[in-house]
Amino acid sequence: MLLTKASEYALLSLIAISQKETPQDVDTLSTQLGISKSFLAKILQSLAKEGVLRSFKGAHGGFLLTPEARKMTIKHIIECAEKRAMNVFECSPSPGHCPNNRAEFCKIWPFLNKLQTKIDDFLDTMTLNDIIKD
Repeated sequence: MLLTKASEYALLSLIAISQKETPQDVDTLSTQLGISKSFLAKILQSLAKEGVLRSFKGAHGGFLLTPEARKMTIKHIIECAEKRAMNVFECSPSPGHCPNNRAEFCKIWPFLNKLQTKIDDFLDTMTLNDIIKD
C-alpha cells in the first residue's frame, strides 16, 4: 500500500520538528502528536539513519532536521520511513512482481503502472519544504 501510518507519522513529526529550533525528544513529540512512543522512536531513528534528521543524545537530546531535509522529496522521505520502495500495489512496478502469478493475463496492470508513474512524478516534485510552507 502507498501510505501507511509510518509515512503519516514521519511527515507529521517532521513538520513538528521543523517548527522548533532545539532538538525535539520522542516523549514530547509522542504526546504532542498522539503517537505511540516506541513506534515513533523507530520511525525517527530510521529517518536519522537516512540523513533526514540529526539525532542528539543526552538530557537535552532529540531530533532536528538536517540542512538538506527541507529539499528532500516526499517520495524519498516516505521510502525512508517505510524502508522500502513506494508502490501503490505490489505489482505496480512491473507485472513480474505479481504476488498471485497472474502477470500473463492481468488486465489491470497497465492502469496500476500508469497510476504509479503519476504518483511517483507528483511526489518527486514535492519537497518537505512545500508541506511545511502550506
